[in-house]
Amino acid sequence: MPLSIASALPGDEAEIIALWHACGLVASYNDPAADFRFAKAGATSDVLVGKTASGVIGGAVMVGHDGHRGWLYYVAVASDARGQGFGRQMVQAATDWLRERGVPKAQLMIRETNPAVSAFYEHLGFELTPRIVMAKWLQTDP
Repeated sequence: MPLSIASALPGDEAEIIALWHACGLVASYNDPAADFRFAKAGATSDVLVGKTASGVIGGAVMVGHDGHRGWLYYVAVASDARGQGFGRQMVQAATDWLRERGVPKAQLMIRETNPAVSAFYEHLGFELTPRIVMAKWLQTDP
């Protein structure tokens, strides 16, 4: 079943954040509302939402780029809609969004607590790219 995928509207925020929570994508140090609003406000980022014919949100993804690397975040599909190709459609929409902006590469990170999802991404053509990822908190109260 195809989703109707478009840029999320401000009114979609609460339902998308609830979906991200339901999918276990929100870490204690993330503020998904701030992430949603930051992505929506940026010229190089967006939140895409996929809705069924009845208007129910079936999936969402946050996408952005730095001009060279594109990133997919919060790729989520409603639990009762899994196995219908919604995840594939959301990833395709995000990579199309990047391609339209001339971004040559799409990347994503999978938390070590969610290794089962790697098979899904490998099926879509993503490859394991060993890297050491380092981070530094820029705020004293994350």
